[in-house]
Amino acid sequence: MTANTILRWIPDGKRFISTDSTGHSVVMSTPDENMGMKPSELILSALAGCTSVDVVDILAKKRTPLSHLEVQVSAEQDADPPWTFRKIHLNFQAKGEGLTEKSLEQAIALSEEKYCSVAATLREVAEITTSYEIL
Repeated sequence: MTANTILRWIPDGKRFISTDSTGHSVVMSTPDENMGMKPSELILSALAGCTSVDVVDILAKKRTPLSHLEVQVSAEQDADPPWTFRKIHLNFQAKGEGLTEKSLEQAIALSEEKYCSVAATLREVAEITTSYEIL
């Protein structure tokens, strides 16, 4: 299995557009450009997105569909270049009829430990922790 993206630089500054294999795009930039996500924080979004897709899917298959899901991600990076992430914490806030702590906890664990490719990749360099709240 392969994954492909194309990144194009926008020549008037430090902005880039990355397009995935399905044609969807995201704008990235440095903080001073104020025109896109920081590439390093895009990693955090990718982790939250990857686990969220799994959690939503797992709970739907368990006949406990969610009506709300938000993931707040915080991370600690090394102070010096290349500013590697060392600790990443995801806090899931979920709501759904019949949702229990046990089912949400199991869905998060399955994603983190088995299904999420982003978590599997980051786990080699960063400690990933999770918490959750049922709203």
